[in-house]
Amino acid sequence: MSHGGPLPKVVTASVADFAMAYEQLHRETDQIISIHRSRQLGPTWQNASAASRNFLGRCDIIVIDSLTTSAGLAVIVEAAARAAAQDVSLDAVVRTVRGVIPRIYSVFYVETLDYIQHNKLLGDAQSILGTMLGIKPFITIEDGVLVPMEKARTRTQAIDRLVEYVTEFASLEQMMILQNTPYPTEQTRMFQDRLALEFPGREFPVMMYGPSLATYIGPDAMGVVVFEGEEVLDLGRSGDEDDEDFDDLGDFEDV
Repeated sequence: MSHGGPLPKVVTASVADFAMAYEQLHRETDQIISIHRSRQLGPTWQNASAASRNFLGRCDIIVIDSLTTSAGLAVIVEAAARAAAQDVSLDAVVRTVRGVIPRIYSVFYVETLDYIQHNKLLGDAQSILGTMLGIKPFITIEDGVLVPMEKARTRTQAIDRLVEYVTEFASLEQMMILQNTPYPTEQTRMFQDRLALEFPGREFPVMMYGPSLATYIGPDAMGVVVFEGEEVLDLGRSGDEDDEDFDDLGDFEDV
């Protein structure tokens, strides 16, 4: 992707692939929780659900739409694994997962508009105009859908907005910085330095996002995944109180 060529697309596992995986697991258990990336990002959840119906009456398979992907999905899976390790009921593990999903927030700063245009997150005209104006959007995951939320014109401005976004949370149970390389970039180090001032004594892991997410946001993005603390779960967050509209792109936010 970094060297050009045709833009890639994500191809999910088939119904038969999921049926085979469930059959193998069924040899050891009759209770399965199958957690997947947002159904809005591809047919993974749909294929898993179709395969699970072949096991009705033989095995309880709960197929869950995480409404997210990448590191956000990992946080949900880890929570499910910890709950299952406590030897609680299937329903209790499912309740744990359902309680974690609305506490996951993801925001990515995108260097190029090509990939979000390719994935129909932005119209051709808006993308061309945005490129001409040097606008680099932020992408968030809202109800499982990748949507543009605001803009930045420089990397410094992007760091400022990411710091503002993170500091809006009253409680951070977990947070990860996602980037496109296995080693910290200059932009990542700048972000870490700013976070150290806002959250002294805390360290946030830096992780490389995978190819499936890169298909949607490109190979040069950076962002954060936040797991919000339970005590503020019911307060609600619109995330756009101070957002700057895409004035230069007309109705960008409505695309």
